[in-house]
Amino acid sequence: MASWSVLIPTYMENENLPVLIKLLEESLSQQKLEVIFIDDGSSDGTIETIRELSERYGNLKLLVRSRKMGLGSAYKDGFKASSSEVIVEMDADLSHNPKELPKLFKALNHADVAVGSRYIRGGRTVWWKLYRRLISRGASLLANLFLGLGVRDATSGFRAYKRKAFEGIASKSSLNGFEFQVEALHIAKKLKLRVVEVPITFIDRTRGKSKLGLKDIINFVKSIMKMVVGL
Repeated sequence: MASWSVLIPTYMENENLPVLIKLLEESLSQQKLEVIFIDDGSSDGTIETIRELSERYGNLKLLVRSRKMGLGSAYKDGFKASSSEVIVEMDADLSHNPKELPKLFKALNHADVAVGSRYIRGGRTVWWKLYRRLISRGASLLANLFLGLGVRDATSGFRAYKRKAFEGIASKSSLNGFEFQVEALHIAKKLKLRVVEVPITFIDRTRGKSKLGLKDIINFVKSIMKMVVGL
C-alpha cells in the first residue's frame, strides 16, 4: 500500500481544522497517511488546535513559521518534512473534499501529477461569488494562453504528485506565492511529466476569510510574464 503525505498550509484556519482532520481520517482510514500542516504564524488558535489534535491522531505533523511566507514556500517546506510516495496539496478551508482524494491517487497509476479540476466535465464550483469565478477562470486562461499548459484548471490547489515528480518540480521552482501552482505545471511540462485532470467539486469556504488579495493577483500576472521570457 502506497503512503500519502497531505500538505496543508494554514493561516487563521482554527474554525475549520477539527472538521477537516475528522474528514481526512474518516475518508482515508484504510490508507497509510501523514498530514503535515505548515502554519504561517496564526494567532487565532490554529497552532494550538493542531497540537491538541496531534495528541489524538498520531499521524499529524506541524511546521510553524514566524510569518506569511507564501503558498509555494509552504508546500516546499512541507515536502522536506514528508516521507511518503504520494504528495498531496489541499486547502484547509474545507473547499476540497477529502473523499475525492482517492480519485487523484488512482489517476497517478498513469500520470505523474493529478490535478483536481473544477473546469472539466464532471467538475463544478459551489457557492462561489461571481468575481472569484472570474478571477479563477481568468488566471487559468492567462496561464494557458501564454504558457500552453494544456490544463484547464491551472490554479487548482487540490493535487497529487508522485514523490519524484514533486521533487523535480520543487528543485527548479523559484516562486513562493500563489503563482507556484502555475509554475509547477510549467516546470512539469518542461520535464515532460504526464499531467492529468480529475473532476472535483469545489465548495467555497463557509468559515474564515479568503487569503487571496490584490497583491497576490498582481504578483501572479508578473510571474506569468517572467515565465514567458524565461526569467
